[in-house]
Amino acid sequence: MAVPKGRVSSSKGNKRKAQSWKIAMPALVKCSKCGELMVAHQVCKSCGAYNKKQIIDVE
Repeated sequence: MAVPKGRVSSSKGNKRKAQSWKIAMPALVKCSKCGELMVAHQVCKSCGAYNKKQIIDVE
């Protein structure tokens, strides 16, 4: 049966737990239609295209 070796202080435990909420910034790629930087696998906000196809109308 697993038994902890000793008590972990609250500051040590909190420092360890503080790293889990951080997430990495999403990778940006160039839009295949207009060349603007956009999030991968998302519709481009500047031209409204996805995979070289017009999805939404952007004014």
